[in-house]
Amino acid sequence: MTYPIGADNPMRAQFSERAGYQGRHVDWQVEAGVGTITLRRPERKNPLSFESYAELRDLFHGLRFATDVKAVVLAGAGGNFCSGGDVHEIIGPLTRMPMPELLAFTRMTGELVKCMRACPQPIVGAIDGVCAGAGAMLALACDLRYGTESARTAFLFTRVGLAGADMGACALLPRLIGQGRASELLYTGRAMTAAEGLAWGFFNALHAPDALLAGAQAMARELAAGPSFAHGMTKTMLAQEWAMGIDQAIEAEAQAQAICMQTEDFRRAYEAFAAKRKPVFQGD
Repeated sequence: MTYPIGADNPMRAQFSERAGYQGRHVDWQVEAGVGTITLRRPERKNPLSFESYAELRDLFHGLRFATDVKAVVLAGAGGNFCSGGDVHEIIGPLTRMPMPELLAFTRMTGELVKCMRACPQPIVGAIDGVCAGAGAMLALACDLRYGTESARTAFLFTRVGLAGADMGACALLPRLIGQGRASELLYTGRAMTAAEGLAWGFFNALHAPDALLAGAQAMARELAAGPSFAHGMTKTMLAQEWAMGIDQAIEAEAQAQAICMQTEDFRRAYEAFAAKRKPVFQGD
């Protein structure tokens, strides 16, 4: 998203830039307005640790105020997306924690999903190989998902004696693939194949493994070149309208669209159309 952050803007302190951020437990790169997050423990299929959970939560939270990132790609290194919480670094310690600490952990993991859904930038997931547990939830929290034929997505919480209700799974998954299909995956913990994911709407498209990241980044660049303020509004309304009746939704969209009609991007689009040229959006 782009904001007017001149020195005379009293809101300047609210905004930041993220291109220079240095990842500690994940890789972070920004090019042409697209930030790419890469989970980087390929020798163990990119499991999450307490530290990487927290870093991802904070990174996505910070993106709410970023001026230089207009779309995000989330990927894993080494031919897999994410195998979920690390068995030795997370699962083991959880079995020894008292309830207050367990609740702090589960709230923190849920906060990561909330931060992903709250940041205005569209998030494009590049899903290859193993995508399991909390990794499946990271994929589910993306706005768009691209996979490979070898992608296997498993909400396997029940396999470790837990409920399928984790990090918002029971709210997000049925809305994406339907109640019956979601129920089967959450009760059984079985892996959804790439073909099923494509047919059910979990994946937007499948790519060859060596073309997956490039395909996801190409979509992210296309989104970044669009009216990013309006994209942020679309993401907000997609989330808020889940809990609305149709009359409320229509009124909310009327207000949202009227706000977008006050942007410079709306004026740019009209002027470009009149001049028979392609608009160059700037996100304001």
